[in-house]
Amino acid sequence: MRGTGRVLVIGLDPVRIPGWDPEPVVAAIARGQARFADLGIEADLCLVTPEEDVEAVIVAALTGKDYACVVIGGGLRNHEPLLELFERVVNLVARHGSGAAIAFNRTPDGSAEAALRWLR
Repeated sequence: MRGTGRVLVIGLDPVRIPGWDPEPVVAAIARGQARFADLGIEADLCLVTPEEDVEAVIVAALTGKDYACVVIGGGLRNHEPLLELFERVVNLVARHGSGAAIAFNRTPDGSAEAALRWLR
């Protein structure tokens, strides 16, 4: 392992997104969290929906603990209608993340590998 430090994973809450089956994403997130545990890395989740006060939720998460890396999930990045929300999330991390590295996962169960690229 290249290093350790607490990680925050920010993504869409699959359980609260209407119109699709959340179970595959919930399972992938659980696998991702288990991978962090296997590596001995403390990782917190911040799962949001576009309908809530995303800024308040994310700022509270970012300022609640000291993070070495923040992983932003593909659900926020890859869905064109959420481009503005994705930009807001990146800027919130830059503003309130206390110098945390920013990483992007390819899948919900790949968050640990994304963080490991930046943890020293």
